[in-house]
Amino acid sequence: MIQEIAAAVIWCLALCLVPDLRRRKDKSILVAAVTIATALTLNVDRIYVAGDRVLGSRNLLDLIANIFMVIGIYFLSRAILRAADVSETGDAHNRAGLWVLAAVVGALIVSFSLVDASRTSTAFMRDFGGQWPAAAYSGVQFLYIGVVVAITGITCFRFRGEMARPYFRVAFMLIGLGCALAVVMVLAVLGMDVLHLMGDLEAMTRLSYIYDSALVGAMVFLCAGLALPPVARRLERRSDARAAAVLVERLAGLWERSTSSRSEIRLDSAQTAIDRHDAPRRRLHRMLVEIQDALFVDPHLARSLSLNDLDVLREAEQHLGARLAVPGHRGPWLSRKGDTTP
Repeated sequence: MIQEIAAAVIWCLALCLVPDLRRRKDKSILVAAVTIATALTLNVDRIYVAGDRVLGSRNLLDLIANIFMVIGIYFLSRAILRAADVSETGDAHNRAGLWVLAAVVGALIVSFSLVDASRTSTAFMRDFGGQWPAAAYSGVQFLYIGVVVAITGITCFRFRGEMARPYFRVAFMLIGLGCALAVVMVLAVLGMDVLHLMGDLEAMTRLSYIYDSALVGAMVFLCAGLALPPVARRLERRSDARAAAVLVERLAGLWERSTSSRSEIRLDSAQTAIDRHDAPRRRLHRMLVEIQDALFVDPHLARSLSLNDLDVLREAEQHLGARLAVPGHRGPWLSRKGDTTP
């Protein structure tokens, strides 16, 4: 049941990231989410038994799932570190991380090949964890995960206060908490491996409850933190689009008067509607540019602007973060280049 819950949470994160796929240059978080979700899904009992039967009932699916997991953790860490610290974008750092990842995958394959696991098991370490190669197999994977998430969590807490937007600060705090719980999970696994080798199965079972709780908690906090920024950005874009659409409507009269004699330079609505959320902002920007051109060409038109026209222009330029120069109308928000007279 724990695997199903964790897999469902990660798949929900992937679904939250899909709408921004074309906008994002770095797709590491989506790759990480899909890879980790796949690893957890392969460990769901019904899927595992059916898949391992196809592969010869040698528990090869456990090895495949664990390889997917460490690959996903690598991409997850890389994406978070890039978002937190721009100095983490160097090729040398990425190459070093890939070499470590390759070494871990190689160690997993070697140690797994030495485990005597001749039957399908949905609880691989519980059934075969008394063997030293199995302990090494588990230890390599979780030591790597523990080190990576610890570094990632420390980075999140370190740079959380430097994030400009509040939702990024909240997101980094959630990710940091998720990484802390992941470290607890790793320590629980390593403890269970040692206890299994010692033959203390009762203590190992008690420690497994900590593992289960830490796993679910880590997934929930990590996914909440990773999903928050893209969801918040989409809400911001929708709010911005609604505000821009209102300003377009209010600016339409002035735009019509300003450009009526210059129809050849009017915007083509079909060309601006590239994205349904960006379209109002693009249209508003184009309208402001055309009004500005008309005001510079025809100074008489500039002098005929009413206070309501100026208010709308001011609100539109503030919405876009632009500066609109209007001859004959100088002020703290509408001024000619080089003129600072209030």
